[in-house]
Amino acid sequence: MNRNICVFAAASCNVDKVYRDAARETGMYIGREGDTLLFGAGNGGLMGVCARAVHAHGGKVVGVIPQGLNGPGVAYPDCDELIVTVGLRERKAVFDVRSHAFVALPGGFGTMEELLETITLKQLGVHRRPIVVMNINGYYDSLLTQFEVGMRQSFAQEECRELYHVAADVQSGFDFLNQIFTKED
Repeated sequence: MNRNICVFAAASCNVDKVYRDAARETGMYIGREGDTLLFGAGNGGLMGVCARAVHAHGGKVVGVIPQGLNGPGVAYPDCDELIVTVGLRERKAVFDVRSHAFVALPGGFGTMEELLETITLKQLGVHRRPIVVMNINGYYDSLLTQFEVGMRQSFAQEECRELYHVAADVQSGFDFLNQIFTKED
């Protein structure tokens, strides 16, 4: 399909196997579709697992890393393209310009910050691309509950639920993306 799927994910290697399996499955879907992974360029954690799976299934990998993080062994060494930016804001600008869809696997503060900014930009009309929150093993339950609290207490409108799609597993997340992409074609 030749789409760029931006994946936000943990750099940590010390996470449960269920999350590594989801990252591997995400990479498999991207690779099998002939799509490109656009990601934070990490060699470790869920980022590295996903990138290796994309390559194992025939896809391409584009990493985007700030120069301050680009130390020895940090970036995935087999990126088809490695973009080194000045900082995190420039990295996110590359994601914004080049992505056809956004997928948030479980991750830490950086992953959540990227997810929230992407949702906010969609709310403001800066983009209309699909955002999938991969709620593997209920990882994002508390965050999603907070979103609901915000809507109930009128800090966000009820329509904000339409800004993102929550998937309990990788298969349903990519089924959703495939439906969106089919409508666009």
